Amino acid sequence: MGTVTLGVSIAVPEPHGSLLQERRAGFGDPAAHGIPTHVTLLPPTEVDAAALPAIELHLAEVAAAGRPFPMRLSGTGTFRPVSPVVFVQVVEGADACTWLQKQVRDASGPIARELQFPYHPHVTVAHGIDDEAMDRAYEELSDYEASWPCTGYALYEQGADSVWRKLREFSFGGPTIPPQSAGRDVRGSLPAC
Repeated sequence: MGTVTLGVSIAVPEPHGSLLQERRAGFGDPAAHGIPTHVTLLPPTEVDAAALPAIELHLAEVAAAGRPFPMRLSGTGTFRPVSPVVFVQVVEGADACTWLQKQVRDASGPIARELQFPYHPHVTVAHGIDDEAMDRAYEELSDYEASWPCTGYALYEQGADSVWRKLREFSFGGPTIPPQSAGRDVRGSLPAC
């Protein structure tokens, strides 16, 4: 059966997703149209294709234990000089994203893996392009704002053409968590790790 490259992420909904994707393309990022706008929960991971049913079952179980939560993006940040990335910051929902990515990558699950860098939820708007374009992305989106109720996440597969395509969506099983004040820890509202 071979291997496949999978990722798990929270899609940034419309109209925000398309707007940020177009802005990313406008900054000259050649990968912009091959990557739906998202917050990563599992970075690109190569797995045996035969493991896909077990992975989908695991992701469904994690989602069933989760609850919808408010997501809010505001302003920009960067990982430079460590990594050539400019991003829009997740200012509400970051704790819930952190909890989810730990569950997705659980050491006892079918997609256990270590991360190259500490987890930091974000929405990439420029990656690996020249410094002037990175600076422009950082400045031009510095006042960007978006918010929505996050109700689940999705499993994606990267094709041979480097385009990421959604395989399946997973909706959270619990009741909606009301909006929280900025900076409040929502982990207490989520199932224990």
